[in-house]
Amino acid sequence: MQYTGKYQSPLGEIMIAADEKGLTGLWFVGQKYFARYLDEENEEKETHLLKDAKKWLDVYFSGKEPNFKLPIHFTGTDFQNEVWEILYSIPYGKTMTYGEIADILAKRRGLKKMSARAVGAAVGKNGISIIVPCHRVVGANGNLTGYAGGISRKIELLKLEKGYRENEKQ
Repeated sequence: MQYTGKYQSPLGEIMIAADEKGLTGLWFVGQKYFARYLDEENEEKETHLLKDAKKWLDVYFSGKEPNFKLPIHFTGTDFQNEVWEILYSIPYGKTMTYGEIADILAKRRGLKKMSARAVGAAVGKNGISIIVPCHRVVGANGNLTGYAGGISRKIELLKLEKGYRENEKQ
């Protein structure tokens, strides 16, 4: 059973979802792929994990790096889950390119190359926005590519982390 809660962020209302294993979703209300991995049967209920996620978001939106991690329960394909694990490891205030993530995956699998486009598709379907920081992924030249919550939010999140560079292209 998934449980949901709402959080009012400076960038708009957020829905958070979790089950007994960890967070399963975090979406800006109305964003692309909103509630994609949310079970049809879910209940709005203030669980300990949802309270912890809200505390994490309070710290984050105050402009500080949260000093604790939350348990995550990825519910995508094996490939998506592997990409999302890499996203979860990108440090606060830093960015990584789709190609760098593809290189990590290729090396893990003993391949010469991995498709950056395939990585991009998986990044775009990350269902635990902000906490699993897909906003920290940029194009090869540092250009700001798509973000399910909208490019303007991506810019604001990077600025909040002091990871936005004015010369990055939109």
